[in-house]
Amino acid sequence: MRILVASHTYIVALNREKLRAIAQLADDIEVTVVVPKRWRPGGVQRKTIVSEPYQDGGFRLVPVANFSENNQGLLTFGLELIKLLREFKPDIIQVEQGAKSLAYAQTIVLNKLLGLKAKNCFFTWWNLPYQNQFPINWLERFNLQNTHGAIAGNQDGADILREHGYRGVIAVMPQLGVDETLFQPQPQPELAAQLNLTPDEFVVGFAGRFVAEKGILTLLAALAKLVELPWKLLLLGRGTLRQEIAQQASAAGIGDRVIFIESVPHDEVPRYINLMSVLVLPSETTANVRTLTAVGWKEQFGHVLIEAMACQVPTLGSDSGEIPHVIGEAGLIFPEGDAEALSDRLRQLMSNPEQTAQLGRRGYERAMQHYTNIALAREQLAFYQNL
Repeated sequence: MRILVASHTYIVALNREKLRAIAQLADDIEVTVVVPKRWRPGGVQRKTIVSEPYQDGGFRLVPVANFSENNQGLLTFGLELIKLLREFKPDIIQVEQGAKSLAYAQTIVLNKLLGLKAKNCFFTWWNLPYQNQFPINWLERFNLQNTHGAIAGNQDGADILREHGYRGVIAVMPQLGVDETLFQPQPQPELAAQLNLTPDEFVVGFAGRFVAEKGILTLLAALAKLVELPWKLLLLGRGTLRQEIAQQASAAGIGDRVIFIESVPHDEVPRYINLMSVLVLPSETTANVRTLTAVGWKEQFGHVLIEAMACQVPTLGSDSGEIPHVIGEAGLIFPEGDAEALSDRLRQLMSNPEQTAQLGRRGYERAMQHYTNIALAREQLAFYQNL
C-alpha cells in the first residue's frame, strides 16, 4: 500500500513518528509525507522554517513549493506535486488541513486528472458549529462529495461533518500519539528537592498555555477551598494570564503554594509531569466575542492528558470538548467552570491515595492501548485498509 499524506504539521520532526510507525508495520507499505517547503508557524511575524527532505526505509518526507506560508486553509502546492503523484502512484491520499482546505481540493482534482484512482481522505480537528458562505460552501461541498474517508480528531468533529452532509466513513482518533519511551513513569527526587517539594505534599499539576480558556483561574479558586490540606500547584507553561494568576493566588492567600515553570524543551516535560500527583486540564468553552452567540473555542483533544497517562499520573479534566472521551474511565471529570466540583474531586484524590494510584494505573493502560504512536499507526492503517 502506498500512502501519501500532506500537511504543514509534519514540518516538525517530532510529529512524524506515527507515520513512520505506519511505514514500519509491513514491508509492502510506503509512506510519503508532503510538507510545505517554507512555513511560518504562528503567523507572519515568526521565523520561516525551511523544510529538508528525509528518508528512512519506506518512510520519506518531501518538501514541495507552496503558496501561502502561514494560512492552513489557503495552503496549496506547486507543480512538483504533480510529478510526485505520477511517480509515487498512491493508493491513499490524505490531506490534513481540514474539510474546507484548498490543498485537499487540489489533490482531489489531481487524483482525477492523473487517473490515480486513489482514495481521498482528510483529517480535521474542527469541533465547533459553523455556517459557510459562498464560495467556501461550494469548496466544502466539493471536498466532502469526493471524500472516501475522514478522520476527525474528536467526536464533536465527526458529528459536525455529519451535520454538513458527509455520509462516508469517519474514524475518530488524534493526529499525534505519545512517545512512551519519553513519557514514562520515572521518579524525580532531585528535581522535587530543587523545587522544595516534600513527599507529604500533593502536587496538583497543569501544563499548557496560561490563557483564560484553559481554566487556570477556576483551578485556583478550587484549590483556595482546600487550604487545610498539604498541596502545591505546579504550573508548567507560559501565557498572558501569568501575572493575573500570581495576583489572584496571592489575594487568596495561596501564593506561596504556586510554582511557575516557564516552558521547557519537550524532552524535559516528562520530568515535571512525573512530579505531579494529578494533572488537571480545566478547559472552559468560550463564546465568540464577535457574535456573542456562536461557540468560539472548546478543547479539541488535550494532548497533555495522554502524556500524563503514559507517566502513570492520574488525570482530572473538565467536560469541555473531547476531554471526557480522552480520559474515559481512567480519570475524573467535573463540569467546566465549576470550582466547587473541581475542589471536591481534588479533595477526593488527596484523601484517597489508593484511588489516586489506581487511576494512575488505569490511565497508563489506556495510553498504552490507545494513544501511543504505534497504537495509532495500527488503527490508522486499519482505516486505510478498510477503504
